[in-house]
Amino acid sequence: MGDLLSKFSEPDSPAATATATTTTMSSPNSDQPSSETPESQTPIEKIPDPPTDPNAAQTQSEEKSNSVKDGDNKEEEGEEEECGFCLFMKGGGCKEIFTAWEKCVEEGEKNGEDIVGKCSQVTENLTKCMQQHSDYYAPLLEAEKAAEAEVANQLEEERERLKKEEESGDKGKEDSLGVSAPDEKKSLS
Repeated sequence: MGDLLSKFSEPDSPAATATATTTTMSSPNSDQPSSETPESQTPIEKIPDPPTDPNAAQTQSEEKSNSVKDGDNKEEEGEEEECGFCLFMKGGGCKEIFTAWEKCVEEGEKNGEDIVGKCSQVTENLTKCMQQHSDYYAPLLEAEKAAEAEVANQLEEERERLKKEEESGDKGKEDSLGVSAPDEKKSLS
């Protein structure tokens, strides 16, 4: 009997098709014109047969709770594996290229390779794709530009700091060695 109900829940089964046609037709005893009622549109729910063994009900409920727990664990694992950034990247038009980039990075990390060198072509393809789909990826592209500008500023500040240290270091060396500046040599002569 359980099989009979499951046949009706499968949309492509002959039994489901026959049921669909009979529910829209009026009953032969009715003198009213055929019209659908809300009850005829309600899907048939599969209800399991009651167990004959009283212990079977307890076993079934334990199995259900275990399967729900297992399902929750799998769902949690899937959420842990897929970060928000990854979900965002895969939500746009660059899903396939991003997946290729992910694989390249994972392989590089696994093999201890230089990821920047190994994945440069895939990264370039991903960047181009993101620019082509800038309507979706605009927040990331803007953040990347801001980060690049910040790095450029930090590099420039570092260069200036090193240059000042060299200049102050050179003056300190000259003074400690007793070497005079070129202008002082001319005035001594």
